[in-house]
Amino acid sequence: MTSDRFSIRALSPCRILVALLFCGAVLAASPVRAQSRLSVAVPAATQSSAEPQVVPIWPGPAPGSESWTQNEFDSVIPGTQIKIIQNVTRPTLTVFLPNPAISTGTAVIICPGGGFHFLTIEDEGTKVARWLNARGVAAFVLKYRLTPTGEDVFKQLQAMIMDMSKYEAIVKQVDPLVTADGLQAMRVVRKNAAKWNVASDRIGLLGFSAGGFVVIRAATKYDSESRPNFVGAIYPAIPVDMAVPADAPPLFDLGADDDTLVPPVKNEIPLYTAWKTVGKPAELHIYSKGGHGFGVRPQNIPADRWLEQFGEWLGVQGLLKPALHPAPGQ
Repeated sequence: MTSDRFSIRALSPCRILVALLFCGAVLAASPVRAQSRLSVAVPAATQSSAEPQVVPIWPGPAPGSESWTQNEFDSVIPGTQIKIIQNVTRPTLTVFLPNPAISTGTAVIICPGGGFHFLTIEDEGTKVARWLNARGVAAFVLKYRLTPTGEDVFKQLQAMIMDMSKYEAIVKQVDPLVTADGLQAMRVVRKNAAKWNVASDRIGLLGFSAGGFVVIRAATKYDSESRPNFVGAIYPAIPVDMAVPADAPPLFDLGADDDTLVPPVKNEIPLYTAWKTVGKPAELHIYSKGGHGFGVRPQNIPADRWLEQFGEWLGVQGLLKPALHPAPGQ
C-alpha cells in the first residue's frame, strides 16, 4: 500500500471466477413471482414519452474485438421469465430519460450482471432504469462485451467449473474489454450531457455482480474524461488486483450475508475498507438474507428495499435535487 492508493487481493482468481459465473444461475433456481412485475412500477407521468434510444459507445468496431463474428441474441433463463442477452460484440447504451418536468440532471449508467457470459438485462437493467426515471434520474443501460456463448450457456458454465483454467482464460480476455467499455460509456454520457439534460458532474455507475466488477474497474482506472462522480456496487465480485485512487468517487456498496457465491467478507467488506483506507466516502449494506443475483425481484425480506436505499443514498449525496448549474452547453 502506498500513500495515495489502496491495493487488495481479497480473492484467489478461481474464487472470484466461480463467483462471477452464477449471477444468473442463482436466478434460474428461484421461481419468478407474479408480484415481481409490480416492485418497480412507476407512474406514467414521471416517464418520458420517447422510446429509449440505443447509442453505440464506439464510433466503429470496438477496439480489441474487431475480429469477433458471433451474433447477439436474446434468450430466457430456463424455467423462468428472466430475459438475458448473449454475445454482445457491439457495446451500446440504451437511453432512458425522465420526464423533463422532474429531471434532476443526475445520470446513472447501469451495468447488468451475468458472469461475462450474458446480461440479466431487465431485472438488473431496464427495470432499474425506469425506477430511476421516476425519481428524475436519467439512466443508461450498458451492454458491454461478453465472451462468445451458444444456446447452452448454462451447460458451458457448469463445464467450466470442472476446469477453472478455461474460465480464467476467458476473464483474462474480457477484463480489458469490459473495463474499456465502462470507461467509454462514461465518456459518451459526459460528452452528450447537454443533449440529454444531464449535469456533467453528476454522472455515476451502478453495477451488479460481474457488472459490479465493471463498475469497480471504471471507478479505479479512469482518466479526467471518464471519472465517475459516484458509483454503486450491488453484490459485486471485486477484481483481485484492485487499487483505489486517492480521488475515488463516493461508493454505495451492498450485498447479502448468505451470498455463498460472492461472500461479503471477501468482496463488499474489503471493497468498503479499501475506500475508507484512502479516506473516501462509502456506505455499506449487508443484509442477513438475500443470496446472490436478486436484482429487483421481491423475496419478502428486507433486501427487497435495496433500491429504495440506493435512492436514499443518492438523496443524501444531493443528487435527487435539481442541479444548481447546467451541463456545459445548456
